[in-house]
Amino acid sequence: MSVRSTRVKAVLVSVGLLIAAVTAATAAPASAATQGADSTYIVLYRDGASSADAAATVSNAGGTLVANYSQIGVVIARSSDPNFAATMQQNGNVAGAARTDGFATKVSDVMANSGPVDAPIPAPGSDPLSGLQWDMNQINAPQARAINGGSPAVVVGDIDTGLDFTHPDLAPNVDFADSASCIGGVPDTNPAAWMDDNGHGTHTAGTIAAAKNGIGIVGVAPNVKLAGIKAGTADGFFFPEAVVCAFMWAGTHHINITNNSYFADPWLFNCRNDAGQRAIWVAERRAIRFAQSQGTLVVAAEGNQADDLSHPTVDATSPDNTTPVTRDITNACAVVPVEVPGVVGVTATGNLREKSFYSSYGVSTADVAAPGGDSILQRTAAAPNGRVLSTWPASLINNCVRKVFDGTATYCYLQGTSMASPHAAGVAALLESATGKTAGALAAALQQAANPIPCPSDTSAYAFFPAVDGGAPQTCQGGVGQNGWYGSGEVDALKAVG
Repeated sequence: MSVRSTRVKAVLVSVGLLIAAVTAATAAPASAATQGADSTYIVLYRDGASSADAAATVSNAGGTLVANYSQIGVVIARSSDPNFAATMQQNGNVAGAARTDGFATKVSDVMANSGPVDAPIPAPGSDPLSGLQWDMNQINAPQARAINGGSPAVVVGDIDTGLDFTHPDLAPNVDFADSASCIGGVPDTNPAAWMDDNGHGTHTAGTIAAAKNGIGIVGVAPNVKLAGIKAGTADGFFFPEAVVCAFMWAGTHHINITNNSYFADPWLFNCRNDAGQRAIWVAERRAIRFAQSQGTLVVAAEGNQADDLSHPTVDATSPDNTTPVTRDITNACAVVPVEVPGVVGVTATGNLREKSFYSSYGVSTADVAAPGGDSILQRTAAAPNGRVLSTWPASLINNCVRKVFDGTATYCYLQGTSMASPHAAGVAALLESATGKTAGALAAALQQAANPIPCPSDTSAYAFFPAVDGGAPQTCQGGVGQNGWYGSGEVDALKAVG
């Protein structure tokens, strides 16, 4: 996430939202005319067209093939030729080509069942820092894991900045065979490649499945396995080639669930009437759809802009890797991945079970809510700083403002819809462990395993934080069973295993 406006930056920094890539956003990418060094491109083939000849086509256009995802007609290439994209688009099979240097991403029903369900594996009790986990108490996670702590046969792929597989609270559950780095657009299974060098991925992974092992905290589903799928750099940028690669990896490896705590930048809203944005948006959508077709449930954060994603009118955030330029937008523009069909959108709540002040929302995008923290409106005795505690790499502990050390490992307090989404992914993992449902059927079951929350009658408490994009006041649309702030309600782990 990069510098937006002085007001927005000041507010976000003051409340401690995760701004992982500020330092990376100071340098603008080179223009096509002055490109020089190799750039990475997404090449989108037309629906039904084969990309079998991609290597030759890319070479003839002055580029080098990086990856050919023939299942979805998406090719990753590199070239130093400023005319590469235009040359590729002269091929009748190519629908579009776009450089990805400026397109960073930041911080469907198939099978009804995946086979017989194993006997529940309880994980009762608590760990030393469990008393600080108001978020787990709020969704009845301790009661749920006393019944079923999840199945080791269920794998949650955390598409993030990698994960610290040496962290004592994560190490017992790391699935090395299904982990990879997708930085650059092609999978690298060397553990050193997918080690977390930012911290964000380790934090989200701990919420999903920190082990019940007498150390630190306990995750929502402490018996399930974690696959670290690194798509985010140390600076917190998730480039499109990495996102496409990550979902193709999840699909081909039949990952049960993916957690996605990021959105596609620098264009927060990706608009179909822009050729570059469209090519990237379609490529990412195809990759997500492929993973869904293989039985993967995709869970995604709604965003921290306080925007109504269902009624967008202004984008004042993009391009956030340089200087944002305010532009009028419509519903022809979408946020990736949360607005891709079939993706479970998650809004954030605080310890009073109210929407977090920063959480984006939308009656057409919010499916469920989950604890993400709220350091301004919802500080309580149980949550004195309002934030969510989770695992953090020891090597990066100085990057954490609010740190905790339990004598064995390191932990950090953060807030954001990035923290809400892994709670929902963890509950989904419990549901799949208990029922065997996958993808679309699992999404429906997750919405049923929630406690409905109605729209508030008075939203004046949120007046201090209008939408980052356009400054509109926050409003809630819909009824108690489905609304823009909470979807079907806040997830309940006990309902998932009951």
